[in-house]
Amino acid sequence: MTNEKKLLKIFFFPHISEKSSISAEKFNTVVAKVPMRTTKIEIKQAIQNFFKVRVKCINTLIVQGKKKQKNGRTSYLRSWKKVYISLKKGQNINFMGNIE
Repeated sequence: MTNEKKLLKIFFFPHISEKSSISAEKFNTVVAKVPMRTTKIEIKQAIQNFFKVRVKCINTLIVQGKKKQKNGRTSYLRSWKKVYISLKKGQNINFMGNIE
């Protein structure tokens, strides 16, 4: 598999919360969900190629799945990976596009 095909498989879901919107305004940081096996280098390459922006740094963390109980049975939600993408000054990523 070539490098470009691998980068196309990284699909970003914007993670919208109060904390992510504050960090976007104050620190020029975007928060997104990515597949568990992606690395920081792959994420950085994909963002720079597809969105044409300069990335300052990338921080990742794994959010553990929650424990749910129903009718005496215990199940777990899936864990997922969250990425904080810090952009250089003057750069911006618009996930939503021009929605009116």
